[in-house]
Amino acid sequence: MSIKLGDEAPNFQATTTQGEIDFHNWLGESWGVLMSHPADFTPVCTTELGKVASLSEEFQKRNTKTIAISVDPVESHQGWIGDINETQNTNVTFPLIADPDRTIATLYDMIHPNADNTNTVRTLFIIGSGKL
Repeated sequence: MSIKLGDEAPNFQATTTQGEIDFHNWLGESWGVLMSHPADFTPVCTTELGKVASLSEEFQKRNTKTIAISVDPVESHQGWIGDINETQNTNVTFPLIADPDRTIATLYDMIHPNADNTNTVRTLFIIGSGKL
């Protein structure tokens, strides 16, 4: 079942590059941008997350938190952040969610039924301050 406009964004608990989070608590009263990517160290996703990192002050001005997810483990994410920072000349300050068992990817319907079930589809969710 896919998420539709006006649905509450599903809550979850997750391990991230910044520790454990409860998604709704982490969002608080902020807007949120949840980005999925198929795998760490992919060239297009590296540039995408680098661009988001370079715009962090603009997101903050708009009371918006950014967070990314893939099915890779947190250790891989930590290494990738270093690569993003180096190759994109930026500083990733937002968390990357580790979802190796695909729980969150399934909850948000991020895995295409005809694709390899270890890769999330490139998906972007914009979540309002009311979690909608």
